[in-house]
Amino acid sequence: MIYFILPFALQALVILFDEFYFHVKRGLPLWERIGHPLDTLSVVACMGWILYAPFTPENLKIYCLLAIFSCILVTKDEFVHKHFCPASENYLHAFLFILHPICLTSAGLIWPVMQSSAASKWLITLVDQPEVLSTFLHGQMFVMTLFCFYQIVYWNLLWKKKEPLHY
Repeated sequence: MIYFILPFALQALVILFDEFYFHVKRGLPLWERIGHPLDTLSVVACMGWILYAPFTPENLKIYCLLAIFSCILVTKDEFVHKHFCPASENYLHAFLFILHPICLTSAGLIWPVMQSSAASKWLITLVDQPEVLSTFLHGQMFVMTLFCFYQIVYWNLLWKKKEPLHY
């Protein structure tokens, strides 16, 4: 079961470091203050689909499209990040780009297990507590939604604008 959860834990640690070290240090221009919550919302949409749609072949296809869209969306800023971010932050972003599809794949594998779908019999043998994974995904969605609200409120309403650092 830890294999399903570990990517999320790593992603959370890296995102928090990126947010509270790099972003706070350099400030965020408007395009990032708008774009980052959109990135988070794309993941919340994926989690919402998994949590509230029944696992069917049709819904799996929709989830795959949502996940692919999310993976592409999160890369949208990279061509300008090179002007605003130090190399160490760009490296951190690369690590996040590796973790992003791994987390979405893990969530996609949890989906049929938590619904005890016949399609998941081979997965259920790996996981003896599907209800724990269901609770975990609900918690993930809650935390991601809170993080999205934080991104919107802090960076667009509370943060005192300063010139972003250029590297």
